[in-house]
Amino acid sequence: MRMKWFLTMLVPITLTDLGTDQATVSLWFVQPGETVFVGDRIVEILIPGATFDVAAPHSGTLLERLALPGDRVQTGQILGALDPNSDD
Repeated sequence: MRMKWFLTMLVPITLTDLGTDQATVSLWFVQPGETVFVGDRIVEILIPGATFDVAAPHSGTLLERLALPGDRVQTGQILGALDPNSDD
């Protein structure tokens, strides 16, 4: 019997520079296990006086949300992870 090993490279969802250090996760549009496509909005970020959507950097399945609603986040912080190799 031959065993097959697959290496899954996860794609991080990171917060881009919004020009402030006062960013807060507002809500997630996608739940873990759901499929997203490049450009789909996946998480909403609040900064003083504005709201921004973070788009999926790659198609795949959302595996985990590392920043939850209400969490303060910084530029470059990983908000979640996508599995680009999902069969969904």
